[in-house]
Amino acid sequence: MKRYCLALDLVNDPVLIAEYEAYHREIWPEIRKSIVDSGITNMEIYRIMDRLFMIMEVNESFSFDAKGAADAANPKVQEWEKLMWKYQQALPVAKPGEKWVMMDRIFSLQ
Repeated sequence: MKRYCLALDLVNDPVLIAEYEAYHREIWPEIRKSIVDSGITNMEIYRIMDRLFMIMEVNESFSFDAKGAADAANPKVQEWEKLMWKYQQALPVAKPGEKWVMMDRIFSLQ
């Protein structure tokens, strides 16, 4: 099992942040299916103020390229992503159009 950690910022507005969290308490079934079908076995998102931190655990079949292609071809995922941009803002280091940015592990107790 492999683990990835990613970061993203939210628009710094308490009302929008509350709405964003509400959407994530009950994600759309199609979004859950797209996540699981891609090989992601566990996903958690944490928040401090307007900064998000995502932990993804994936199986051996997972590929960022395959996930991106499947998402691009899925109208419901595209609808979700468009909606989420209302709440999200890219990190300053993000490439144009990039949302979640991969974080580098700098320490492991193991």
